[in-house]
Amino acid sequence: MRDSRRYERVAFGVMAAATGIIIAPVLIILFIVLWYGVPGLSLEFLTAMPRDGMRAGGIFPAIVGTLVLTIGTAIFSIPLGILAAIYLNEYAGKNWMTRLVEISIINLAGIPSIVYGLFGLGLFVTFLGFGASILAGSLTLAIMTLPVIITATREALSSVPQQFREVSFSLGASRWQTVRGVVLPNAIPGILTGTILGLSRAAGETAPILFTVAAFYLPRLPESVFDQVMALPYHIYVLSTQVPNVSMKIQYSTVLVLVGMVFIMNIIAAYIRSKFRKRKTW
Repeated sequence: MRDSRRYERVAFGVMAAATGIIIAPVLIILFIVLWYGVPGLSLEFLTAMPRDGMRAGGIFPAIVGTLVLTIGTAIFSIPLGILAAIYLNEYAGKNWMTRLVEISIINLAGIPSIVYGLFGLGLFVTFLGFGASILAGSLTLAIMTLPVIITATREALSSVPQQFREVSFSLGASRWQTVRGVVLPNAIPGILTGTILGLSRAAGETAPILFTVAAFYLPRLPESVFDQVMALPYHIYVLSTQVPNVSMKIQYSTVLVLVGMVFIMNIIAAYIRSKFRKRKTW
């Protein structure tokens, strides 16, 4: 008995140490970003147009561009990803074709984002003639996000007990009525988690928008889906590598804004998830 408790304490100690090793770098990075970024934040920095080649003014067009691309990604990826997951989990038979599709989705989730950027350049920018635009960038980010949304949605649907479906069928409900009225309401927390994770990744990606939509210095707001936009990830990349004599405060303040946007997205998702989970009775 003493040995088992000793082993248990050792195991908990190892897990706590592993958790600390993971959390410590994140906290250090956040501290550095806050330390250098907060002094550069101001109302003008958040709401003004850039000036003097981005050495003065604000980053308002980059904030708007990031939000527009994230919304565009959500419009294209969320309905398609959820519908595909519903079909694979609730309708498709368990055969070699289904397994092939599942393996393909898993592999697509692991492809580097630069590959998606080159794919978007070849298909949307060049072949379809959209040019470097919001439409091309949103479609590219949507394709990159789809595997995450599909996988998370399938896991959420699979977590709903099979007995719920059987009871619904026994009461005369069709398969679609069961999915719409029983399965989806109970799977919403998991679906939201996957959706927000995918959109958070899309909001912070640089490589896909590098080829399809992003411009570094564009002191105006977009007027149509065929316009280029500034975006925070690409903006940070260029500020850090290609623009000389830029204040460190501008660089870190821009990073802080992007981190804050992603953090707010996750907070909203956590709040919505908690609301839906309180309604569960199982």
